[in-house]
Amino acid sequence: MMSFLSNDLLGFWSEWVRPSAGLPTVLWSLLLATAAAAGHLVQRYMGLPKVIGYSIVGTIVGFAGFEGAIWPLQGISQFLLELGVAIVLFEAGGRLPLRWFRHNPMVLLQSLLEATLTYFGVFWALHWLGVPDPVANPVALMAIVASPAVLSRVVMDTRASGPVTERAMTLATLNTFYALALGYAQAGLIERAPLGLLQKLYPVAVVLGLSFVVGAVMALALRSALRVMSPTSENTSILLLAIIAAGAALAAHFGGAAPLAALIGGVLLKVLNPKPWAWPRQLGTAASLLTMLMFVLVSIVAAQADWSLPVASVVLAVIGVRAFAKIAGVAIANPGSGASWKQAFWVGCAMSPLSSIALLITSSFVAASPLLGTMITQIALPAILLMEVLGAVLATIAIHGAGESSIPWTPEAFGIIEETQR
Repeated sequence: MMSFLSNDLLGFWSEWVRPSAGLPTVLWSLLLATAAAAGHLVQRYMGLPKVIGYSIVGTIVGFAGFEGAIWPLQGISQFLLELGVAIVLFEAGGRLPLRWFRHNPMVLLQSLLEATLTYFGVFWALHWLGVPDPVANPVALMAIVASPAVLSRVVMDTRASGPVTERAMTLATLNTFYALALGYAQAGLIERAPLGLLQKLYPVAVVLGLSFVVGAVMALALRSALRVMSPTSENTSILLLAIIAAGAALAAHFGGAAPLAALIGGVLLKVLNPKPWAWPRQLGTAASLLTMLMFVLVSIVAAQADWSLPVASVVLAVIGVRAFAKIAGVAIANPGSGASWKQAFWVGCAMSPLSSIALLITSSFVAASPLLGTMITQIALPAILLMEVLGAVLATIAIHGAGESSIPWTPEAFGIIEETQR
């Protein structure tokens, strides 16, 4: 009798405890709440950017075996990551100082030299360590990226402004453009026989062309909307998010790169609508949630990599060569760029973070070649996870070292600011 009642109660309980959105939604909601609290505590009591707290929570959950993210990325997790990156890059593209390049072309030379040295430095280092070239190439392309998402969050949390901050964001946006165009194009060629130069450039032209078309449509739609809608309106915020989301989905569907289309769309909107305009507060809140989700998702996926000591030396070599190449690339092309040698050094240090864009590029290669994907994953994911956290710390040190943060680097300072904002 007691056994019957027990089974009956358990059956009733299992039928009653059924969240309408599903248990994964509940878990992700609690995870984001924990990440938000961790980010707040890290900033207030350690004086570090909130992104470090987000990454730590995702790392712990990933090491614990959380199965809420599948590798390589696919489905809703891939779209949410692409959407978060698209929002960040759309804003970064809208702030890209095109007139600055005309008056100071050395900045473009710094960008090209830094990206080139990073690619070939990492590629040759991996080749010297015995890593096959089909594996070294994707890792080297991933290493080009300096995460605008992490850097923008560090700038926001430190309330930084100045030549080092602006140049670091500009160079990070430009090398993201190179890495996305080359990475998404070459992913489809990873298992093919060696090709000629023109055959390699054709997929790059296709990705750029399709992304440009989608980005142009996004820019024209938003420009038309801004003619009749106020930039500070809540409806404009919703319209912006909807168009960016639709553009990201269309670019991915037709063979372009969703983040690249958003970046191009932001640049074109700036050209069509040169008047400065601030993102509405409502959009900032939605973008912050997607950005937090993006950092947590990256950490969860990267932490699930097959970590091993034999690969550790390779990962550390990639990180070290990449850091040296970025500082050297910025410094070599620094004469005539309008920055001091000290500022060039801090710019190179600020470009150390890796995060979501590098993960998307890596995922595209792994999905295209499951055979080589294991070797690519073993090197790329640990590097991304380490440089998401350490990169944010180095970028913070660089901004404070350049004297461009308006907040002293003390936990007490953040506590005082929060008290005054209440």
